Amino acid sequence: MADFSHTGPRLAVSAGIFRDGKILLVRRAREPAKGVYTFPGGRVEYGESLTDALTREIREETGLVIEIVGLVGYREALPARTGGHGHFVVLPFAARWVANEVALNDELDDARWLSPSSAVDGLRVTQGLDETIRAAAAMMGL
Repeated sequence: MADFSHTGPRLAVSAGIFRDGKILLVRRAREPAKGVYTFPGGRVEYGESLTDALTREIREETGLVIEIVGLVGYREALPARTGGHGHFVVLPFAARWVANEVALNDELDDARWLSPSSAVDGLRVTQGLDETIRAAAAMMGL
Protein backbone atom coordinates (compact mmCIF):
# COMPACT_ATOMS: atom_id res chain seq x y z
CA MET A 1 0.00 0.00 0.00
CA ALA A 2 1.25 3.48 -0.81
CA ASP A 3 2.43 5.74 2.00
CA PHE A 4 0.45 9.00 1.91
CA SER A 5 1.87 10.36 5.19
CA HIS A 6 4.48 12.48 3.40
CA THR A 7 4.46 15.95 4.98
CA GLY A 8 4.96 17.99 1.83
CA PRO A 9 3.17 18.24 -1.49
CA ARG A 10 3.88 15.53 -4.05
CA LEU A 11 4.40 16.51 -7.68
CA ALA A 12 2.47 14.54 -10.28
CA VAL A 13 1.80 14.76 -14.02
CA SER A 14 -1.14 13.62 -16.11
CA ALA A 15 -2.16 13.64 -19.77
CA GLY A 16 -5.32 14.39 -21.64
CA ILE A 17 -4.58 12.04 -24.53
CA PHE A 18 -6.44 12.63 -27.79
CA ARG A 19 -7.07 10.07 -30.54
CA ASP A 20 -9.41 10.60 -33.48
CA GLY A 21 -11.08 13.57 -31.74
CA LYS A 22 -11.70 11.66 -28.50
CA ILE A 23 -10.01 11.94 -25.11
CA LEU A 24 -8.98 9.08 -22.84
CA LEU A 25 -10.35 8.92 -19.30
CA VAL A 26 -9.32 6.19 -16.87
CA ARG A 27 -10.80 5.05 -13.55
CA ARG A 28 -8.53 4.72 -10.53
CA ALA A 29 -8.57 1.23 -8.97
CA ARG A 30 -6.97 2.34 -5.70
CA GLU A 31 -6.38 5.36 -3.51
CA PRO A 32 -5.98 8.20 -3.94
CA ALA A 33 -9.24 8.80 -5.83
CA LYS A 34 -10.31 5.15 -6.04
CA GLY A 35 -13.33 4.75 -8.34
CA VAL A 36 -12.90 8.20 -9.90
CA TYR A 37 -12.30 8.91 -13.59
CA THR A 38 -9.40 11.15 -14.50
CA PHE A 39 -6.44 11.45 -16.86
CA PRO A 40 -3.74 8.78 -16.60
CA GLY A 41 -0.54 9.88 -14.90
CA GLY A 42 1.39 9.73 -11.67
CA ARG A 43 4.19 11.01 -9.51
CA VAL A 44 7.39 12.59 -10.75
CA GLU A 45 10.44 10.78 -9.42
CA TYR A 46 13.42 12.65 -8.00
CA GLY A 47 15.72 13.82 -10.82
CA GLU A 48 13.16 13.02 -13.53
CA SER A 49 11.95 15.68 -15.97
CA LEU A 50 8.22 16.35 -16.17
CA THR A 51 8.01 15.05 -19.74
CA ASP A 52 10.04 11.92 -18.96
CA ALA A 53 7.78 11.26 -15.95
CA LEU A 54 4.69 11.73 -18.08
CA THR A 55 5.74 9.40 -20.90
CA ARG A 56 6.86 6.79 -18.32
CA GLU A 57 3.62 6.98 -16.32
CA ILE A 58 1.45 6.76 -19.44
CA ARG A 59 3.41 3.77 -20.72
CA GLU A 60 3.26 2.03 -17.30
CA GLU A 61 -0.45 2.70 -16.69
CA THR A 62 -1.88 2.33 -20.20
CA GLY A 63 0.78 0.90 -22.52
CA LEU A 64 0.30 3.88 -24.84
CA VAL A 65 2.97 5.84 -26.67
CA ILE A 66 2.16 9.55 -26.75
CA GLU A 67 3.43 12.82 -28.14
CA ILE A 68 3.25 15.64 -25.60
CA VAL A 69 1.77 18.86 -26.98
CA GLY A 70 1.91 21.17 -23.98
CA LEU A 71 1.07 22.02 -20.38
CA VAL A 72 -2.58 22.98 -19.84
CA GLY A 73 -2.50 24.28 -16.27
CA TYR A 74 -2.33 22.78 -12.82
CA ARG A 75 -4.54 21.13 -10.26
CA GLU A 76 -4.02 20.84 -6.54
CA ALA A 77 -5.49 18.06 -4.42
CA LEU A 78 -5.31 18.94 -0.74
CA PRO A 79 -5.51 16.33 2.05
CA ALA A 80 -9.08 17.40 2.89
CA ARG A 81 -10.14 16.56 -0.70
CA THR A 82 -8.12 13.35 -0.97
CA GLY A 83 -9.59 11.80 2.16
CA GLY A 84 -6.28 12.26 3.94
CA HIS A 85 -4.39 10.51 1.15
CA GLY A 86 -1.91 13.31 0.59
CA HIS A 87 -1.32 16.70 -0.93
CA PHE A 88 -0.69 16.56 -4.68
CA VAL A 89 0.20 19.25 -7.20
CA VAL A 90 -0.76 17.82 -10.59
CA LEU A 91 0.48 19.27 -13.88
CA PRO A 92 -1.85 18.12 -16.68
CA PHE A 93 -0.59 18.08 -20.26
CA ALA A 94 -2.34 17.74 -23.61
CA ALA A 95 -0.97 14.86 -25.69
CA ARG A 96 -1.79 12.93 -28.81
CA TRP A 97 -1.92 9.16 -29.14
CA VAL A 98 0.93 7.77 -31.25
CA ALA A 99 0.84 3.98 -30.86
CA ASN A 100 -0.50 0.88 -29.07
CA GLU A 101 -3.90 0.04 -27.64
CA VAL A 102 -4.88 0.64 -24.02
CA ALA A 103 -3.56 -2.08 -21.69
CA LEU A 104 -4.27 -1.04 -18.08
CA ASN A 105 -2.01 -1.87 -15.17
CA ASP A 106 -3.35 -2.66 -11.68
CA GLU A 107 -3.67 1.03 -10.75
CA LEU A 108 -6.62 1.44 -13.15
CA ASP A 109 -9.74 -0.62 -13.81
CA ASP A 110 -11.48 1.10 -16.74
CA ALA A 111 -10.58 3.22 -19.77
CA ARG A 112 -12.89 5.12 -22.10
CA TRP A 113 -12.28 7.17 -25.24
CA LEU A 114 -14.92 9.91 -25.03
CA SER A 115 -15.98 13.07 -26.81
CA PRO A 116 -14.28 16.00 -25.04
CA SER A 117 -17.55 17.94 -24.95
CA SER A 118 -19.38 15.26 -22.97
CA ALA A 119 -16.56 13.24 -21.38
CA VAL A 120 -17.54 13.94 -17.77
CA ASP A 121 -21.29 13.46 -18.24
CA GLY A 122 -22.57 10.92 -15.73
CA LEU A 123 -19.09 9.99 -14.46
CA ARG A 124 -17.56 10.54 -11.04
CA VAL A 125 -14.47 12.60 -11.95
CA THR A 126 -11.64 14.42 -10.24
CA GLN A 127 -12.36 18.00 -9.27
CA GLY A 128 -11.85 20.43 -12.15
CA LEU A 129 -11.48 17.70 -14.79
CA ASP A 130 -14.09 19.28 -17.07
CA GLU A 131 -12.14 22.56 -17.13
CA THR A 132 -8.87 20.72 -17.77
CA ILE A 133 -10.46 18.77 -20.64
CA ARG A 134 -11.64 22.04 -22.21
CA ALA A 135 -8.14 23.56 -21.90
CA ALA A 136 -6.51 20.45 -23.38
CA ALA A 137 -9.02 20.30 -26.24
CA ALA A 138 -8.43 23.97 -27.02
CA MET A 139 -4.67 23.36 -27.11
CA MET A 140 -5.30 20.53 -29.58
CA GLY A 141 -7.49 22.80 -31.73
CA LEU A 142 -10.70 20.91 -30.94
